[in-house]
Amino acid sequence: MAHLRCDFRSEMLQMGTSMTVFLPESINTEEANVVFLLHGLEDNCTGWTRYTSVERYARSYNLVVVIPEVQRSFYTDMEYGLKYFSYVHDELPEICRRMFHITTKPEKTYLMGLSMGGYGTLKCMLRSPSRYAGCAAFSSATDIRKSVATAGEPRRSEYRAIFGEDLKVGKKDDLFELLKGSRSKKFPRIYMACGDQDSHFEENQRFVDALSAKGITCTWEHFEGAHNWIFWDKVICKAFDLFFS
Repeated sequence: MAHLRCDFRSEMLQMGTSMTVFLPESINTEEANVVFLLHGLEDNCTGWTRYTSVERYARSYNLVVVIPEVQRSFYTDMEYGLKYFSYVHDELPEICRRMFHITTKPEKTYLMGLSMGGYGTLKCMLRSPSRYAGCAAFSSATDIRKSVATAGEPRRSEYRAIFGEDLKVGKKDDLFELLKGSRSKKFPRIYMACGDQDSHFEENQRFVDALSAKGITCTWEHFEGAHNWIFWDKVICKAFDLFFS
């Protein structure tokens, strides 16, 4: 498994940025399943590799794994900042296709993430369900309106940069509103997991219930665990086993 830390320029962001990439050595990259793996609020494109065994798990299934860097943007086209949603959703797959010759076929494309990255995963999936064969969201920040409404400083200042001075989360960034308004008849396979001791547990359960009410199948797991890397190391392995075994 080739392990790359890649620095490159994004035209969407109008600046240099970074990503971590795993490439299988035993098969051609265009034949491999591709996982875009999204980091959380306090991490960057190295967190998954530093604190979990994700590279070893990826090797077992000959996966391409792409871990982009989005700062603390909540994978959103920011009101006073950069267009990180459009970057991850639209530009990044094309950059990786050109640079690493990976496939962009929906049946071989997967999206996963933790916490803020779980929110980004679900938002991309709800905005474009036909793009992905599967998505996995761990300990996700599913209720972004509640997060914004209850935040204190300095987090509120960050949210103003993301959502605007009035701190109003629009429907395009609200997972529950996106789900409610979705007219798609076909969704990818969905796996969600959250620790029983995680502060996001209740909102994850509500989102799983909302998926069920919409008639969307989701594999939902919760067990002993908190909002930490011990839990995320377990569930990324579970997600790979579920989708690629």
